[in-house]
Amino acid sequence: MQVYDTVNKLAEEIKTSEEYATFKTAKQAIDIMPEFKTKIEEFNKLRYEEQLNAMQTGKTDETKMHNIQNMYKEIIEIPEIRKYFDAELKFNVMLADVNRIISEAVKDVLS
Repeated sequence: MQVYDTVNKLAEEIKTSEEYATFKTAKQAIDIMPEFKTKIEEFNKLRYEEQLNAMQTGKTDETKMHNIQNMYKEIIEIPEIRKYFDAELKFNVMLADVNRIISEAVKDVLS
């Protein structure tokens, strides 16, 4: 049971972290601006579709990648969207680090 107590404490630590608070604030700012939220959703959809295509075919569609890059350059000029992407990245890096640390600790039984 101590593992569950520890993971619940970790969850609380994450929720009180600067990364979480910053991302939550940025997400709330985007959520009240439908046009910005739509732009982010469209960008994420295109990016996901291309990642899926690349995984399935083993090839990258250069035209789609160019369109995704252009769309990113366009929407990143919007300060609220830039803040959102920056906050999302920092939050995801923190979560990835937590996952990496846990995986590293138990890698001897996972391989």
